[in-house]
Amino acid sequence: MLSQYVAIAILLVLTTAVAVIAITLGTIFGPKRDTKRKSMPYESGMVPVGPGTRRMPVRFYLVAVLFILFDIEVIFFLPWAVSFREYIANGMGTFIFIEMLVFIVILLVGYVYAWKKGAFEWE
Repeated sequence: MLSQYVAIAILLVLTTAVAVIAITLGTIFGPKRDTKRKSMPYESGMVPVGPGTRRMPVRFYLVAVLFILFDIEVIFFLPWAVSFREYIANGMGTFIFIEMLVFIVILLVGYVYAWKKGAFEWE
C-alpha cells in the first residue's frame, strides 16, 4: 500500500535537494561586496523620494473589503446552481429557490447600502 507513495516521496526528496543545492551554490559563488546602492531601500538604484512608509487612503481598503465580501457571496451561487436540479427532484425546489431569493435580497441590500454611502465612487 505504501508503494503507491514512493513516487511522491522521490519527488519531494528531489525538489528539496534541488532547492538546497541552488541556495548553497548561490551562497558560495554569489557576490559578497556590499555597496551603497545595494544597501538602499529600493532595488532600482534610484534615490528614494519621501518617507518609505506612506499612509494609504481608507478608500483602497474599503474597495478591497467590498470586493472580497461580494466575491465570497457570489461563490455561494455555484453549489446552489449545481444541486438545484436535485432539490427539484426531491420536492424541495420551491423552498430552496425562495431561500436563494432571500439570500439575493440580503446581498442587494448590502450592495445598495454601499452604493448610497459612496463606496464605489473613485476620486
